[in-house]
Amino acid sequence: MAVIYETTMTPGKLELLTAWLPAQPWYAGPGSAPELAKAGGFRLDDPDGEVGMEFMVVTDTSGDRPLTYHVPLSYRGAPLDGAEDGLVGTSEHGVLGRRWVYDGTHDPVLAGQLLALLQGRAEPQHQTTGGTPDPSVQAHFTGTTAATLAAITAVEHGPDGTGITVTTESGDALTIGVTRVLPSDDTGAGAQARVTAPWRAPDGTEQRASFAVLR
Repeated sequence: MAVIYETTMTPGKLELLTAWLPAQPWYAGPGSAPELAKAGGFRLDDPDGEVGMEFMVVTDTSGDRPLTYHVPLSYRGAPLDGAEDGLVGTSEHGVLGRRWVYDGTHDPVLAGQLLALLQGRAEPQHQTTGGTPDPSVQAHFTGTTAATLAAITAVEHGPDGTGITVTTESGDALTIGVTRVLPSDDTGAGAQARVTAPWRAPDGTEQRASFAVLR
């Protein structure tokens, strides 16, 4: 079970994302200075208790219309070898000290737990309350056999999202498609699995869409 501390991070998550987002190929904002606010999300637990995992939703109101992004983040106590391209930044945590914050699509622990969530083997957790499942996050799995991740073999970012190619312990190759701009037109048609979750629009209404699909 992940422990969520009532403390500070310096710089904060929104500060890190404000600097990082404009350089991403799926960023659809008007310029280099997004104005971000949290709009929802959820967490997953690391079975080994080492890596923090948060699927954060943020809304950018800097342009003519609000744009909402889904950003999986992983938090580590040391650099992740081979994931330099996925580093969002570092931050000083008030309890845990320095944390390395990664775009979670590059982190094998997060990818493995997302695969488990897609296949109904992991339980989504509330974003801000430790030890509390979040039933609003729903997985829809139509496959017949669950698979455990062995390695990430490729991460491809495009204007519509991110594709994580993974190999499983049985030797199969799968692709996890991560939605970046919400809402998404991808309903998961033809996919083995999808995860849907809610977020809050700027007008306060609740929206829901696919956050990730498995193909």
